[in-house]
Amino acid sequence: MKATGIVRRIDDLGRIVIPKEIRRTLRIREGDPLEIYTDKEGEVILKKYSPIGEMSEFASQFADSLNQTSGQISCISDRDAIIAVSGAPKKDFNEKPLSQDLERVMEEKTTLVVKSPADKPIQIFSDETERKYTAQVIAPIITEGDPVGAVILLSTDPNTTMGEVEAKLAQSAAGFLGKQMEQ
Repeated sequence: MKATGIVRRIDDLGRIVIPKEIRRTLRIREGDPLEIYTDKEGEVILKKYSPIGEMSEFASQFADSLNQTSGQISCISDRDAIIAVSGAPKKDFNEKPLSQDLERVMEEKTTLVVKSPADKPIQIFSDETERKYTAQVIAPIITEGDPVGAVILLSTDPNTTMGEVEAKLAQSAAGFLGKQMEQ
């Protein structure tokens, strides 16, 4: 485990403050759920909890179905990373932090449709140096009023356009996943 050199005390209510530098580095925002557990050495471990990550097997199957239906690269993300992808190599998507533009789309709780390259697609990952997607649809997954992820349809083909059909497909998938997490 990496030492940070920061020491905090537990208050009389059992609370501890996670330093701002660590929250910023790990992209932990106010209200984010954290999973707390211990290991066999007695260490207390805090892990960012992803409600949609609990459904990763189901999300993977759902992404496959979206890919087969739409013919587009289909991704399902939580708030921080892609958890399921179909139609493209998983190594190109997994474990990469999402861009601030994508986070903003989720926070706004509206569907983004980028029909073609002329509409300027947004970056999906924070470390992308170029925008390689020519068309995209991003529909936030909302659970109990809060954005918890997104359904993303992408194309790298400059001749592909996305429109109302792809938007409705992504919105339906996002709505369904959101309802599944509420149960």
